[in-house]
Amino acid sequence: MDGWRASHRRELDNAPDPGEKAGSTAMKARNYPEVIGVRYTGWAALDRDPQSDRVEFVCPHCEAHSDKAARRARADYRFTDGFLQDLQGEAATCRVCKKPLRVVPVVMIHDQDEKRRFESVFMVDELAFSAN
Repeated sequence: MDGWRASHRRELDNAPDPGEKAGSTAMKARNYPEVIGVRYTGWAALDRDPQSDRVEFVCPHCEAHSDKAARRARADYRFTDGFLQDLQGEAATCRVCKKPLRVVPVVMIHDQDEKRRFESVFMVDELAFSAN
């Protein structure tokens, strides 16, 4: 399924049913844009303080690089699609434009080889979406 259909399917799946009552929880659900977060650990995080455990992401609204404190324990990450990932994600707010978003999935990267592999896999996806 291409990116356009996947993103719109996600919006349709999260849309409230027209027959729902106005006070129900389905009507209160908000659809925030989803972005991929990266959590660098070990050898991939040599350029920063080891005590600082951050999730980095790019805001879809203003395209600024931002980060937030990692909330989940490293043991909560599961091996999916070749990377350790937290598929539940986290809520975040961009520090530049102050708009809310969801960081889903959060990918944990441990060494430089994983970092290069991650960048090559997800850079191809970005190029495919920017061509449309």
